[in-house]
Amino acid sequence: MASNLPAPEGIENQEPPTAGAWGEWNPTEDSVRSVRGKHRVAKQRGGLARSSTVLGVGVIAAVGASGIATAQDRPQVAISLPSLPDMVPGDSAGMTGDNVRQAEGGSGEAAGAAPRTGIIPQQSDRRADPGEVLRNRILQQADSQQAAAVSQARAEAERAARETAAQEAKDKLEAARTAAEEAKAASEAKAAQEAKAAEQAAAAKAEQERVAKLAGSYSLPTSAYTLTSHYGVAGSMWSSGHHTGLDFAAPTGTPAKAVAAGKITSAGWSGAYGYRIVLELEDGTEVWYCHLSSMSVTSGSVAPGETIGRVGATGNVTGPHLHLEVRKGGSTVDPLAWLTSKGLNV
Repeated sequence: MASNLPAPEGIENQEPPTAGAWGEWNPTEDSVRSVRGKHRVAKQRGGLARSSTVLGVGVIAAVGASGIATAQDRPQVAISLPSLPDMVPGDSAGMTGDNVRQAEGGSGEAAGAAPRTGIIPQQSDRRADPGEVLRNRILQQADSQQAAAVSQARAEAERAARETAAQEAKDKLEAARTAAEEAKAASEAKAAQEAKAAEQAAAAKAEQERVAKLAGSYSLPTSAYTLTSHYGVAGSMWSSGHHTGLDFAAPTGTPAKAVAAGKITSAGWSGAYGYRIVLELEDGTEVWYCHLSSMSVTSGSVAPGETIGRVGATGNVTGPHLHLEVRKGGSTVDPLAWLTSKGLNV
């Protein structure tokens, strides 16, 4: 850094000193010559000359790290000074005695030596920027918070995965249980259906066997007939107001047969019924044969299909026919339905 300070009085005509000339200056007769009517008193070494030099060096050191002194219009003189970073921190003067001697060109390092520019590592550590320290702390906290957030997110994901897996396992178990129950119910329903079908088949077979057996034990009451009046038909021709039997119209003399094994309990004239035979079966059912023209058997037991009389037109009739009545417990029932239940095709 250049300095524009004026040169000290009395040295205007002096040649620029060299780098080593600043260390010592001896006044001569010319140098102490009176200036502007004033007299100068030469001083010994350590006097004004040396103090001026020290003052100049101090001013230059204060103005800049590598300043250049000038004396009015004289050429500038380069002065080497120690680098500021080499100065010991905390030194109020900024320079030690050795530094001053080096600046004056005295003992110590050589006057023309290059200034030291190295930075002590310890000083660099001590001069750490507080803002950078705070920034590093903030970054560390951010990294820690981010790591905690990542860890928490990972834990949440693992927990969610466990819950999902548990729910899926539960759903699968529930589905398996439901499927097992449905399969069991279907199996039971199928078994019940099969059992019912088997039962129905057995019942149908038993009914067929019973009908076949009854067909061998029961017989139609006559042959070559035509059904004319059915059971329950209303009309004034019957004293009860309705027909109480089933009429088989057939020619007179057509055989009348026992429908099942039984015994004859009554045979003879019966008013409006004409000649009538009553056959009692083993179960107590009574079968009446009415309007007969003749009676072949009037008492005793008879076999199924045995002729017990002949078709006629006796009693209250309009033509030859067999009036057949079936009674249970003293009440009449439909003869057609009863004969059908015995396996007979009427």
